[in-house]
Amino acid sequence: MNPFVPAILLELEALRIFITAWKSRACANLKEMRILPQRDRNGLAPSRARLCSFLARGIAIAIGLAALSQQVAPQENERASPEETVVNLAAGRVVIAVVKGAILIGTVENPIEPETHPPIPVAIGSLRAGVVLGAVDWWSPSEQEQLARLDQELPHLHSRVVERTATPHLEGGEAGAEATDIEATGQALLERLNDVARDLHGKISLPADEPIAELIIADILPDYGPEVWQLTYKMKQDLQENDYWTTRILRPAFLQFYPPEKDQPKTLVEFSYPPEDAPTPLIELLRQKDPRLEKIVASDAKMREVADCFLRGESNKAPAADAIQFLRAALDAIAPPNARETMASIQEQTSFTWILPPPAEQAKPGLKPLRPAGAPTLQKPTQ
Repeated sequence: MNPFVPAILLELEALRIFITAWKSRACANLKEMRILPQRDRNGLAPSRARLCSFLARGIAIAIGLAALSQQVAPQENERASPEETVVNLAAGRVVIAVVKGAILIGTVENPIEPETHPPIPVAIGSLRAGVVLGAVDWWSPSEQEQLARLDQELPHLHSRVVERTATPHLEGGEAGAEATDIEATGQALLERLNDVARDLHGKISLPADEPIAELIIADILPDYGPEVWQLTYKMKQDLQENDYWTTRILRPAFLQFYPPEKDQPKTLVEFSYPPEDAPTPLIELLRQKDPRLEKIVASDAKMREVADCFLRGESNKAPAADAIQFLRAALDAIAPPNARETMASIQEQTSFTWILPPPAEQAKPGLKPLRPAGAPTLQKPTQ
């Protein structure tokens, strides 16, 4: 036996381990870069000179031992080179005003990345709307295929879960059966998130306690009235080997924000994503007499009365028509430059209605249409 072969085998094994680790790290870094805001993307690139040195050395070894490398590589490549998934965020603020005879939902985009989406209210029923924040748009660059668009899918996801199974009851919910319907909506989004998140095998570094997604629900229930819920979805990853991670989304946490507790003010309810470095809430800007809002308040007696209703904790006494005018002007005044805005209302007489619909989105060239959730694939054929 050639005495140099054992040494070459050791060299090859060292090279294989390095490349496997680097490729897994590179995939993980790429996913970090694609899912995190720009400010968290520094220092992720590997050393190019070090990589070239190892590759040059490895090519010479691989030429003499191609057969051996072929026996090792296929099994490792399957795990070391997961398909890239790009996740774009719906980021910004959601402001909900429960006024006389209506619920108003206004959203303002926070354009933290070029591909950020504005938060968009979506009708889940005639008297219910949902807004998905966070990881809303999932797609594969290599396949040029959209994997999920959660805000657009939300009504269909809810309908499918309701038809398929009886959902568990939310303990402590005063609205009885309506609470189970909210949990059905949360369960539907949870299942869809796990459908796409299970393909994330690189380490994702989210800030502490930051959810990967949120679902804001506002509705009017017969014989109960308006309510606002927040569902937060957190992610859990487990390390397997060679920097290969498994990813799953945990059951959401449910928090009810409206109606408030007795003796608590009935005023604006606001949510922001990402939660870190959230902008000052609109109600706080009103209390601080922000000049941008004071100009609106001073422009008309009706605008002053709406602002006073919010400040007194009596938003339910503000006329809907005047509140719509005030909220549109206020959100436009505090929006970042070029940020996209939307607004919708829920009223018992007219159901879900657009006041300011979302702007049309420009389609990505060559992007395949979204595969319906639950459609058969080679990995999941029809049963």
